[in-house]
Amino acid sequence: MLPPVPVPVPALAAPPLPDANQALAISSSPSQLIPSNRTQQPKASAPETDNVGLLPILMADAGSLGVTSLDAPTDLWDRIRRGYAMPDLDSDLVRDREQWYGARPDYLLRMTERSRKYLFHIVEELERRNMPTELALLPFVESAFNPQAVSSAKATGMWQFMPATGRQYELKQNVFRDDRRDVLASTRAALDYLQKLYALFGDWHLALAAYNWGEGNVGRAITKSHQAGQSGRYTELGMPMETRFYVPKLQAIKNMVAAPAAFGAQLPSIQNHPFFQTVDIKRDIDVALAAKLAEVSLDDFKALNPSLNQPVILAAGVPQILLPWDNALTFRSNLASQGVGRLASWTVWMAPATMRPADAAKRVGMSEAELRRLNNIPPRMVIKAGSTLLVPRANQGDTDVAAHVADHGQLSLGPEATLQRSLIKAGKNESVASLAKRYQVSPAALAAWNRVSTTASFKSGQSVVVYLPGSNPLGSAKMTASVRKADKPRRMPTVVAKR
Repeated sequence: MLPPVPVPVPALAAPPLPDANQALAISSSPSQLIPSNRTQQPKASAPETDNVGLLPILMADAGSLGVTSLDAPTDLWDRIRRGYAMPDLDSDLVRDREQWYGARPDYLLRMTERSRKYLFHIVEELERRNMPTELALLPFVESAFNPQAVSSAKATGMWQFMPATGRQYELKQNVFRDDRRDVLASTRAALDYLQKLYALFGDWHLALAAYNWGEGNVGRAITKSHQAGQSGRYTELGMPMETRFYVPKLQAIKNMVAAPAAFGAQLPSIQNHPFFQTVDIKRDIDVALAAKLAEVSLDDFKALNPSLNQPVILAAGVPQILLPWDNALTFRSNLASQGVGRLASWTVWMAPATMRPADAAKRVGMSEAELRRLNNIPPRMVIKAGSTLLVPRANQGDTDVAAHVADHGQLSLGPEATLQRSLIKAGKNESVASLAKRYQVSPAALAAWNRVSTTASFKSGQSVVVYLPGSNPLGSAKMTASVRKADKPRRMPTVVAKR
């Protein structure tokens, strides 16, 4: 789980990132089927030459020289094994986690099956950045490769970003999408953060501990280790239980991927090629329609596009979607055949004032229940002015949602005020409209409270029922106020009738 925005710590010298193309060495002993570190052995100094570059190889010597294997990986697991570059951790906690995963083969198989949609992309990104490929296994530890995972601390997505850390790494979070769940965006952010942590601590185990616990906490733990006369290595730090198990969990999974047969584990075959393609979206389109045009199930579509919070894709905010590799061309072809007709049956409406969900639903022509369900509005809440709500698209002429709304739309809710019945005395020439304006309630509500029409007038001194917040000086049901037309209007908070 990613911590909140980290506290800066003194930077430690960082060694260069390991070479992603170094070879994997695996012991031939059945009891040691764990990959060794990809650290190259020191080479003898090359003879001096005037021309910097490769030295020629004589034909007589060619037969005695080794040849680097150019065999392609058999599958994605093999490719990951070849890119292992982190130091191995050997501890009782690692063996404990090996036994835990080994005793749950069904759980391990479900996790690895779920990973097949995302693993190739992560490995590609790691190799492009020259980072250890075992980091592709980290989502197994974080979320069991579930992009919809949410922790008790509100960390979200495959890489488990907290809200603040997600914003720090440019992962947008609004009513329409949450980029902490986005496959491409969250992977980019997670690898950015891991690279930063490695540059800070110069050690992958410390970087991983900081990813889980926070760089400030790890920095302080290192300082305490140094004060105790220790070296500040990962195994010497005083850490909470979750962080103590964090790297051992990854090491255990790494070991099982390296030699699944040694642990009685079964890994599903994942071919070494992309699972998905990116497809540009130019117009707002319903999620269900996009899945239909791609000829994929709605569940599969959502699994590749898990950041979407609503049944519509707003092109200004989500200009690309992910589709299975073989379905991308199908989508483009079917979309072209769709013509210029409307693709989205939903749009965005901005609340002009604070109002009850029932009033907002009436304004946009939908039921209150549907408005609440679609926009996740709980009971006894009012919608604050400026909130963006998803509503039915009225007609063919509606334009697509603007970029500033798609990127920053928020729903602000407040508790429904507790109202108390009050009696006031109408002044001269008072009407429903004038009293409603004076006490900042809706004319319709005031008329309903007094069983009159919205155009009705009151006689001077007539008692009028008004429901006002309990904290208001007029909140007592026993209180009677004499209101004159010349009185200065009071500034009252927006209220709604108690139902």
